[in-house]
Amino acid sequence: MRAPRVYLLLAGAAFRAEFQYRGNLFINIIGGLFYQGVGLAFIWAVLDRFGQVGGWGLAEIAFLYGIRLTAHGLWLLPGHQLIHVDEVVIEGDYDRYLVRPVSPLVQLLTRRVRLSSLGDLAGGVVLLSIASASAPVDWSPGAVGFLLLAVVGGALVEGALQLAASALVFRMKRVSPIKFAIDMIFSDFGNYPLKIFGPVAGFGLTFVFPLAFVAYLPATVLMDRGGELAVPEWLAWGAPAIGVALMYAAYRFWERQSRHYESSGH
Repeated sequence: MRAPRVYLLLAGAAFRAEFQYRGNLFINIIGGLFYQGVGLAFIWAVLDRFGQVGGWGLAEIAFLYGIRLTAHGLWLLPGHQLIHVDEVVIEGDYDRYLVRPVSPLVQLLTRRVRLSSLGDLAGGVVLLSIASASAPVDWSPGAVGFLLLAVVGGALVEGALQLAASALVFRMKRVSPIKFAIDMIFSDFGNYPLKIFGPVAGFGLTFVFPLAFVAYLPATVLMDRGGELAVPEWLAWGAPAIGVALMYAAYRFWERQSRHYESSGH
């Protein structure tokens, strides 16, 4: 239990440091909300022109988008510093992490806390709250509980992919193009029902790149559209557990790859 406690202490210190610049923080949060709003406006324009996408209307796609965006913000708030892993390793900052009695990964994650990520999280929560009222979901305590687990599981899936990609830095030194590609796949494909991309892409975005487990599969079964799935419904209901398994595997991968770290000599 020591690692979580240390993480919370370091994250709290980073939070207080970030909060000193409130004007900049406010601008960044508004910027994040605006960026995500543009994405939603594009989807609205498409649906306004064509009515439906793959048989999904605006309320259903907004619900899917809300799950995806909330999960994205939930992982990005604690995991944003993985974006800078190239810099940390190449500049030799990782050397300092190795001589301190705290997990190097915890130190990396808490070097700063970018509260601008709250823009994504807040936008996702607002959108999901509004969309949930109009989405065709039979709301019950079980459905609400599954939605919450699905959001956490989706955050773990995206975080696991980014952590695994970051772990390659110990061999490749520069992994930002890989991480950018992962982020683009989530942004470009994660806000739509995967059935519109065809069976080959749907298979790849489920079992090769597990995007489907973030929002599409949970949203589909919650809206009782399981008949359109190319996978068993029980797999969709198990999406949160997939997130936990992937994060555990990514963490173990990080630990193994970190053994190959070579100091830059700075």
